[in-house]
Amino acid sequence: MQCGSNRTNNNNKYGVCEGAGGPWVRLQAQSAYKGIFHCVAKTYAHEGLHGFFRGMAFPMLTTGIINSVVFGCYSNAFAYLTQSQRSERSQGYRGYNAHIFTAGCFAGLVLACAPIDLVKVRLQGQTSADRYRGPLHCVAVILKEDGPRGLFRGGLALALRDIPCYGLYFLPYEVVKNTLTESGREPGTFAILTAGGLAGVITWAFATPMDVVKARLQMTGAGGRHYSGVLHCMRVSVREEGVRVFFKGFLLNSVRAFPVNAVTFLSYESLMKALSPPAKPSV
Repeated sequence: MQCGSNRTNNNNKYGVCEGAGGPWVRLQAQSAYKGIFHCVAKTYAHEGLHGFFRGMAFPMLTTGIINSVVFGCYSNAFAYLTQSQRSERSQGYRGYNAHIFTAGCFAGLVLACAPIDLVKVRLQGQTSADRYRGPLHCVAVILKEDGPRGLFRGGLALALRDIPCYGLYFLPYEVVKNTLTESGREPGTFAILTAGGLAGVITWAFATPMDVVKARLQMTGAGGRHYSGVLHCMRVSVREEGVRVFFKGFLLNSVRAFPVNAVTFLSYESLMKALSPPAKPSV
């Protein structure tokens, strides 16, 4: 795919499931790279070691906040949806999995309403600091050039990725965790790590196609190729690069997804257990 500028055409992908990504995920945004190693070699040749950490400060600082919002929204939505089943200790009641999926979708909807992802993509998409000097400057430039609407560029693709995929994020986690846990017992570390890792891999299997589209749309207006919308981006990408374009970076994402999400869920479960007051015995 030929784009308007080699300098700003390199995109990245992000997600609460993953945390901050490296410059090699530019594989998703263009056809200039033949593979992961080619991407790494070109990045190092043109930008040095610094290129592998470009734009990383902002996602590293916001990952904790984003995870807090996602897990908080999911937990509260699930609690609301299961008010009538709170007395049941079993996870087998009718509609249990549907409640998990719905609560996860709600968390994805809340996250999709924030322009944080756009700022991340723009900062990591540039190969030099000529255009954006930092997150606040990035927001200022976007507002100046495109107005408030510019902060939500690629918003439809982001919503199509996050809303269903966060439902898929929590559903396999709960199913696998409960499967590996004996009835009446608390889930152990192995069950949580395994369930969390598998949840991350499964989620990115479904999220990667729309993540590619999202990244390309978000770079429109920042030197990247112009796309009129989600369908136009998909048609052009398939015509020029084939169907495999929608799975660019999937292998690398999956390898990274397992340990990252395993630790994420273990941290969440450990914190909830430590911070939640013990249940009072019934009289």
